[in-house]
Amino acid sequence: MDLRFGDGKPTDEERAAVDALLGPPESSWEGADRSDADLRWARGGREARDRRDQLLPALHALNDRVGWISEGALDYVCRRLTVPPAEAYGVATFYAMFSVGPRPATVLHVCTDLACTAAGASELCAAVETRLGPENGVKVERSPCLGLCERAPAALVIRAGDSARPAFEDEAVQAESGGPGAAAPGDGKGKGRRGRNTLHATAVCAPATPDRAVTAATAPESAPTEPAPEAAVPQTGAPGLILLSRIGTVDPASLDDYRAHGGYIALRRAFALGPAAVIREVTDAGLVGRGGAAFPTGRKWQATAAQPDHPHYLVCNADESEPGTFKDRVLMEGDPYALIEAMTIAAYATGAHRGYLYLRGEYPRALARLTHAVEQSRTRGLLGDDVLGQGYAFDIEIRRGAGAYICGEETALFNSIEGHRGEPRSKPPFPVEKGLFGKPTVENNVETLVNVLPILTMGAEAYAAIGTPTSTGPKLFCVSGSVARPGVYELPFGATLGELLTLAGVRDNLRAVLLGGAAGGFVRPDELGIPLTFEGTREAGTTLGSGVVMAFDDTVPLPRLLLRIAEFFRDESCGQCVPCRVGTVRQQEALHRIVDRTGAAAADDIALLREVGRAMRDASICGLGQTAWNAVESAIDRLGAYQ
Repeated sequence: MDLRFGDGKPTDEERAAVDALLGPPESSWEGADRSDADLRWARGGREARDRRDQLLPALHALNDRVGWISEGALDYVCRRLTVPPAEAYGVATFYAMFSVGPRPATVLHVCTDLACTAAGASELCAAVETRLGPENGVKVERSPCLGLCERAPAALVIRAGDSARPAFEDEAVQAESGGPGAAAPGDGKGKGRRGRNTLHATAVCAPATPDRAVTAATAPESAPTEPAPEAAVPQTGAPGLILLSRIGTVDPASLDDYRAHGGYIALRRAFALGPAAVIREVTDAGLVGRGGAAFPTGRKWQATAAQPDHPHYLVCNADESEPGTFKDRVLMEGDPYALIEAMTIAAYATGAHRGYLYLRGEYPRALARLTHAVEQSRTRGLLGDDVLGQGYAFDIEIRRGAGAYICGEETALFNSIEGHRGEPRSKPPFPVEKGLFGKPTVENNVETLVNVLPILTMGAEAYAAIGTPTSTGPKLFCVSGSVARPGVYELPFGATLGELLTLAGVRDNLRAVLLGGAAGGFVRPDELGIPLTFEGTREAGTTLGSGVVMAFDDTVPLPRLLLRIAEFFRDESCGQCVPCRVGTVRQQEALHRIVDRTGAAAADDIALLREVGRAMRDASICGLGQTAWNAVESAIDRLGAYQ
């Protein structure tokens, strides 16, 4: 891709897709027809450069309308936003869901990650690929985790087009929101602009069979219906639930139903307490981040609130892409107003008036539910210039990811929102000082934020009494693999791994359990007494991570599972730092060589794996490279994978 603008021209359809998002161009410098005035002076450059953060939504608009991003279309986006073509090309090629080459309008993504691999994804892919292809108007792509691990193997159909209707969407949401083309506000940095989250046609097929996947891709009117979110919660209706209590009992499309079941009591108490007291409650409750790092939430909020630089921003990280993780998806689909309320409380406490909800692109129903919830909250005075009549202004913009695991890292997420490649930044400065758009930013994931609601409704002392003294509150666990009842489980910190697996119905021929997902570690069947706390798993030499628990019986070939983990990290490395860029490739190559070898035949490559793993752990910029060796190391040392 040349640094200069090319000769490609956008089609009328491509131009319309971009203009629907950005508005019509004001001058030829932005892509309009040339006029005499444009020959005398340049107009709109400053404003266009200030909209760089609209690059990712513009690429989504093209991909949703046409199915791929042509050179002419990319050139037009670059002119509209005054972005160098080489930089825009780097962004467009960074994300797995985009294509810069021609492809059919319908793409069938078949998950080949850990839970789906164990459930026969390879056979599913082979069967689908023999029946579908470009001649059928369908592109079959092998995909990393789709966040549907409780219904493995999984597939997702995405169909481009202007008037496409989401095959998954609820009639209640359609009726209340005015249809699939409803707009979500996007002001780019508080400038009053409006973006749009187009709900193009999608169909979730899980668990998938060759027949169901082919039907979903070729006959949208006959696409299988996606189960309700409560289907992923085996504990639905059980007494004592806190975070999952409304899922399955409250209509997720109804704000009135949410408020009738305790909604917005926490926000009213927050306004009564004031920002400083809210932060003190969160701190006294002992809440720590639920995304894996376990950083104290109150300290993060306090550090952001204390920054003199303004504006402050709030970012909700809903880009859960860790293989085996799907708890945030269930919360957003089943209880979307809880997240909106929790984001409002976090913003109020930290002095933010603008929030960004960064949602992974493979969650179409969560996008629909959250778009509807934001619109309804704004209409009813729960978002906007005067929240609940308290004189506090706060609004939320939903930004869609496009398939990049690395964007789960907070600074990579900031770069993605700003319209750059989703590459992590060096720290310091930390996000609480210079985060999104260079301003103080507090970033939390969905589960962390939703925990704020019970803290304020039941009080910090009562919340801290749940769990253990150092790991307080309830925790959500994503259980999948070789169990009878996979799904999201809520337990207090301190429950053992064995107790959780008993609830899920673990099989007798258990071979291994992976804690923390691909970035976590394996434990043996005789280690099920490990307490599920941050300190308990650390003492056991493993990690709790984001709450992934994947069980594998003795029918799963462990070496091939490790190879799939290595392939995942190789594909998802952003390539910014050498230890991760090269190390993930060398790790995958070594595991590929020894996939069917054991003992002395594998000794040299195992020694190489240890050396490469240490280098990645010690020298990588971010957590992806630092944890890419964890699961392989634990499988070698704890499970004897190649003995």
